[in-house]
Amino acid sequence: MFKPISLLCFAPAIILVAGLASCDKKDNPDTVAPQLRKSIDYAKLSDTTTYANFFVDNAGAKTVDLSNGANRLLMFRAINTYNGTAVGTGATLDANVLKNMFANTSSPYSGTLASLNTSGVQLRSVTASSLAAADAEKERQTIEAGFTAIATASKSVSATASEGKAGKLGTYLVDEKGIEYGQIIQKGLIGAFQLDYISNVLLSDKSLAADNTTLVAGKKYTQLEQNWDEIYGILTANPIYGAKATATSSGESFIGSYIWEYNKEDFPKIHPALLKGRAAIVNNDATTLKAQVAILRAAMEKAVANAALGYLGKWKTAGTNTAAAAHAMGEGLGFIYSLRYAKLNGGDAAFSDGILTNLIYSAPNGFWGLTNAKIDAASTAIKTKFNIAG
Repeated sequence: MFKPISLLCFAPAIILVAGLASCDKKDNPDTVAPQLRKSIDYAKLSDTTTYANFFVDNAGAKTVDLSNGANRLLMFRAINTYNGTAVGTGATLDANVLKNMFANTSSPYSGTLASLNTSGVQLRSVTASSLAAADAEKERQTIEAGFTAIATASKSVSATASEGKAGKLGTYLVDEKGIEYGQIIQKGLIGAFQLDYISNVLLSDKSLAADNTTLVAGKKYTQLEQNWDEIYGILTANPIYGAKATATSSGESFIGSYIWEYNKEDFPKIHPALLKGRAAIVNNDATTLKAQVAILRAAMEKAVANAALGYLGKWKTAGTNTAAAAHAMGEGLGFIYSLRYAKLNGGDAAFSDGILTNLIYSAPNGFWGLTNAKIDAASTAIKTKFNIAG
């Protein structure tokens, strides 16, 4: 973490050269030396401040580079789009294509996304990356098993699904157990990639202790600035997070969208927290930075937990609409899987796997064997774990 303020007070030469703030510990208890940029007045940040353009160095050059995060978000979107081609066009999916897209190997991206092949980033390496190596690899293989499952189900896309038979239920592709793997993969990556990498890796104490006093070689930013910028790029493709929201749409995607849908209270806090956190990094203000970290981590976990509950509820309200029930359960299962990355609330693999087993995996017919009692038991477990009333 940052060096203590006392170093400033006993190093006047450094203060003179760097033009740093005063040593008044009461006014700025976490100021450190050397501060690379001019301090930012937090009052100048607003809900309409554009993240990528606001932060500049003392010469006026932009210091924000969203490339790594944005490219990973594009990869996530590309996997989701490819999976959608099965029901959209009747295409048979190839699990190896999905694995190559996940690991960014064998130049899997084409057309307007071709530059991703040489971007130097991938999803696989950052998926479940807060976990020990063996556990992380296990979770990555779980995601890849989903690729195989959806590819197998896609071979039956022209059939009508029923208990024991893969195919389409309404507009949704499911396997013989009624599992919609497109949703499992999407919601699973929301947890294993977005939630885990942002919350448990990039916002971890280890990442927040990254170098903030020297520029990365050949770049305009420090490593700590780049860590924070990657969060922004993974969370949203919009210049201002949340600015496109309407009464009926978030204007965001993936976890950015579900914060709007399932955590309305915190949704408007996200962009200010992203801005203020970046400004706090410039100001070397650890106290303010940690406050923004707390906002972001809690908001994402709350959204994922509420989403899991919401889709369990939608299974119940779907009634005899089997297609709607299967779709709701596909989304719900993916979010329940993702609860293992909600570490602020004590989420882990044992917790989410236990719920998944009781709901689906212990029944030979999977989705077709669901009951109100199973749904209620899962909901109660989640509410208890996340201290959610109701």
